Amino acid sequence: MAKNNRKTIDTVFVSLGLIATIFLILAGIGSWYGYSFADNNVKDQLTAEKVYFPTTDSLAFKSLPAADQTEMSKYAGQQLVNGKQAKVYANNYINVHLSQIAGGKTYSQVSAALQADPTNTTLKVQQQLLFQGETLRGLLLGDGYGFWMFGQIAWYASYVSFLGAIIMAVLVIFGLRRINKS
Repeated sequence: MAKNNRKTIDTVFVSLGLIATIFLILAGIGSWYGYSFADNNVKDQLTAEKVYFPTTDSLAFKSLPAADQTEMSKYAGQQLVNGKQAKVYANNYINVHLSQIAGGKTYSQVSAALQADPTNTTLKVQQQLLFQGETLRGLLLGDGYGFWMFGQIAWYASYVSFLGAIIMAVLVIFGLRRINKS
């Protein structure tokens, strides 16, 4: 009787292990699909924009502060095609230029000043430039870098899921051997 109970318990655990293996495989496939979708979508969208990093010998590059030059030099002359590049371009290139437009003021600060002085043409130009620059920077960070980062997390999740499925499959095989021996 005790042997029969042990076989029943082993069968239950092997069945649960098999279910867990199937679940982990499906989770891995879903995560891999999410990674692939995010990575391809970001690459397709950024590639279509045809944005290139300035070369290290360009005036645009040389006018950057040293810390920003260091980050930008990693991709100098390359086309912007992934989230990691989008983050660098947004933070170390566009953001530097934005800080030079209105003495470091943001779009909302310039807009407030323009409301107080609606005929000021300098403020109108600054407002438009800041709006365009902050919008582009936000899109690169949110849609480019953020979406790409979710894809990277999904990539890691897929590997963890597949590794878990392999481990569970091995445990199921050992469980089946144990059941067959009893």
